[in-house]
Amino acid sequence: MALIVHKYGGTSMGSTERIRNVAKRVAKWVRAGHQMVVVPSAMSGETNRLLGLAKELAPGRTDTAYGRELDMLAATGEQASSALLALALQAEGIPSVSYAGWQVQVLTDSSYTKARIERIDDERVRADLEAGRVVVITGFQGVDDSGNITTLGRGGSDTSAVAVAAAMKAAECLIFTDVDGVYTTDPRVEPDARRLKTVSFEEMLEMASLGSKVLQIRSVEFAGKYKVPLRVLSSFTPWDIDIEEEANSGTLITFEEDENMEQAVVSGIAFNRDEAKISVLGVPDKPGIAYHIVGAVADANIEVDVIIQNLSKNGMTDFSFTVHRNDYNKTLELLKNQVLPALGASTVEGDAKICKVSIVGIGMRSHVGVASKMFRVLSEEGINIQMISTSEIKTSVVIDEKYMELAVRALHKAFDLDQPAA
Repeated sequence: MALIVHKYGGTSMGSTERIRNVAKRVAKWVRAGHQMVVVPSAMSGETNRLLGLAKELAPGRTDTAYGRELDMLAATGEQASSALLALALQAEGIPSVSYAGWQVQVLTDSSYTKARIERIDDERVRADLEAGRVVVITGFQGVDDSGNITTLGRGGSDTSAVAVAAAMKAAECLIFTDVDGVYTTDPRVEPDARRLKTVSFEEMLEMASLGSKVLQIRSVEFAGKYKVPLRVLSSFTPWDIDIEEEANSGTLITFEEDENMEQAVVSGIAFNRDEAKISVLGVPDKPGIAYHIVGAVADANIEVDVIIQNLSKNGMTDFSFTVHRNDYNKTLELLKNQVLPALGASTVEGDAKICKVSIVGIGMRSHVGVASKMFRVLSEEGINIQMISTSEIKTSVVIDEKYMELAVRALHKAFDLDQPAA
C-alpha cells in the first residue's frame, strides 16, 4: 500500500458529472489498497467569476486590504469543489473528509494573491488516513501566521499538491489535467509533437519557465527541491481504465540519473508569445549602467528576462532586454520618465511583437554544436535572431512573433523530435 496524491484541475471538476467521475477514479485507487490525498482546483471558471465580482465592486484597488479580501473570496472556489468531491466519494461508499488550507494547516507567508508555502502541518491528515479516510485538501490556498487566508497565485493548486506530497512523503503525485502528458512541443503548433514518457526535473523546470503551460513553475521547483516524483496524465480517460495502465500513463517527471530516461540531445521546444523587447540606445558605457536600468525596472516589480549589452563605440553602448508583454507600456514609461533623464541616454525603443523560442535538453551538456545547429536551421528559414540566451540545458532566441510557428516546426523536425524515442 502506497500513499498517493492526486491533483485535479478546474476542467476535471467542471460539473457534477465530472466530479462524480473523479470520485469513481479515486475510489478505484482506494480499492486497490492505496492511501489517498486529493487536491482539487475550483470548478472551471469559478475563480474568474469571483474575481470579476470583486473588480466590479472595487475597480482599480491594489492595496493590501484589497488583496486580503480577494484571497478570502477566491479561496471559496476550492472549498466548494473539495466539499463536493468529499460528498461524491461518500456516495461511492468511500469514507472521506475535506479540509480547507487553514484547517490542515498549509502555512504560508503573507503575500496576498501570491503567497509562498513555508510548511505544512500533516498531523491531522495522517490521523484520517490511518482511520481509512480519503482526505480532500483545497488547492491554491493556505493561512499565514496571523490566521489570514492566503492564495498561491494562478496554477497554485499544482504547488499545493506537490507540497502536500512532499510533506507526506508520498510515493508519487499524479497531476490530472486536460492533456495526457508533456509533449516535445505544443501539438496545436506542431501536429507531429510527441508525448514524452519521461522528462527530467531540470528540463521540466526550463520548459515551465520558457512558456510551457502544462505545469506551474513553482510546483516543479517544489518537486525538484523535495524529490517528489510527478506524473502528468489525463483526467479525460475513462475512470475505470485499468489501474496499472493508468499508473504508467502520461509523463513521469523524474531525476536525471534515472537510467530509463530518454537520452535525446534535445527533449522539447518551448515558446512564449508574451514577450516584449525594450532597447535603451546611446547609454554611457561606464560601471553601474546595467544596474541603474535593470534595478529601476526590478524596483517597479517588473521581471526582466533576456538581456544584451552591445560593444561600446565612442564611449556609448546600447542596452536591450525583454519583459512580459503586459509590462511593456509600464516599462517604457518608467524608462522615459525616470531612467533616461538620470542616465543621459538618447532614446528608448520598444517592440511588442516578438517571441521567444527555446530548445531544451539535458543531452545538450554532453553534445557540442547544438546551438549552432539551431542557428543554422533558423537561418535557412530566413528567420533573423534578435537576442540569444543560453544555459547548460537550453538555448533561447528572441525572434519576430510572425515567425514563431515556422521556427518551432523547423526546429522540431531538425532535432528529430517527431521520431519515436529509441
